[in-house]
Amino acid sequence: MDRRRFLLSVPPCVFAPAALARESTVPFPRVSPVPGGVARVRLGAAANAPRVHVDGARVLVVRNRGEWVALVGIALATKPGSTLRVDADRNGEVERHEIIVASKAYTSQHLKVPPGKVELSPEDMARYERERAHLAGVIRTFTEEAPSTLAMAQPSPGRRSSSFGMRRYFNGQARNPHNGMDIAAPQGTPVVAASAGRVIDVGDYFFSGRTIVLDHGAGLLSLYAHLSEIDARASQKVAAGAPIARVGATGRVTGPHLHFSVYLNTTAVDPALFLPV
Repeated sequence: MDRRRFLLSVPPCVFAPAALARESTVPFPRVSPVPGGVARVRLGAAANAPRVHVDGARVLVVRNRGEWVALVGIALATKPGSTLRVDADRNGEVERHEIIVASKAYTSQHLKVPPGKVELSPEDMARYERERAHLAGVIRTFTEEAPSTLAMAQPSPGRRSSSFGMRRYFNGQARNPHNGMDIAAPQGTPVVAASAGRVIDVGDYFFSGRTIVLDHGAGLLSLYAHLSEIDARASQKVAAGAPIARVGATGRVTGPHLHFSVYLNTTAVDPALFLPV
């Protein structure tokens, strides 16, 4: 079967795991079918959730009033106006869906950092490449157990000082767009889990400094970087709002703050879509 559908929004939903016992009401993230945003694709009614993929990555599927809905993270590098293909497998029968990506203008920012954080030595470049490969593997984590909620809380008090998607220039050199939200807070400010999850990575990395990653289930992950301290250990389960770290200035930074990222289907998406307005 080959069906093509377009969907940019659906009404508030209820969430259910693949083996549905009962439904419980939870909020969706806000829909924004743009680079770095989240789109929704309606998949129809069935006894079991279809297995959904985009660009080879599994996609989070939720239950909405008797039908399944896929929540698709759209990569920042996706060109506006392009078509994103979504495949839903129902016991070997694949339905093909498409999302037309809308445009969004992101701002830019110029920062001054130590030269060694821009022009890397061979040793630092080798370290960065190892860490990049490791973190890419972490971000590909997909557990079958679904998240208990799709809502998140801001993980640290403070002003959101640098927005998602901003094009950054370090010492005048262009770098990749900002793939998270920066929250300005003093050194040592507590950082809490934005939602319940399991710690899947703890490390000290060249660019992100001390970093912790949580798995919330079904490809929904959150990352917390530039930390001064980490108070949770690998494989530990943490409740929503539980202390996991403290704000710091480790890695490539210009001062203390929390870098907070959210991932869907291995793609960094705007964390603000999951937070209260």
